[in-house]
Amino acid sequence: MASEVVAKRSKLESVGGECKCHGKLPDDRFDKLRDVIDEYKDKPGSLIPVLHEAQQLFGCLPEDVQEFVAKGLGVPESEVYGVATFYSLFSLKPKGKWTISVCLGTACYVKGAADCLEALKKELGIDIGGTSEDGLFTLEGVRCVGACALAPVVVIGDTVYAKVKPEDIKRILAEHVEAHSTEAHAS
Repeated sequence: MASEVVAKRSKLESVGGECKCHGKLPDDRFDKLRDVIDEYKDKPGSLIPVLHEAQQLFGCLPEDVQEFVAKGLGVPESEVYGVATFYSLFSLKPKGKWTISVCLGTACYVKGAADCLEALKKELGIDIGGTSEDGLFTLEGVRCVGACALAPVVVIGDTVYAKVKPEDIKRILAEHVEAHSTEAHAS
């Protein structure tokens, strides 16, 4: 059976988007981040929610944003860096417009997910964690997307592709870009 789009995921997991952290960061975002820090400052466990808000504002967590958060919350920069690098939801570098998640859970793996991952790496010219030169895609491997009956599964943005074969990769990428470029023109 050919791969097919089977569902749209909620945008709950997508925190990234286009990074707006090139060069000097505008002060208005730091002002908004200061307000967030002030709201959470004396609350236990405030670092993670503040980092979530910071990433929403900046698209990633570059060094100057981490430093700002550390100073604002009165915690060591090493603690901020440790949390930002421990959790996969956070990114220190800009991510692509869409994140491609290849399910590497047992069901997907035994049905060829590793071959699909290799095909994606070759087609995009990147490794896991990398972003394509055109800034469209960031590639990641995930443990399970909960769609084992549809294995192997590749998720691009909020679109789930089922029963993917390595030879489907080029077509899937092209169709995804085309579908979303026409959506942008329709708005």
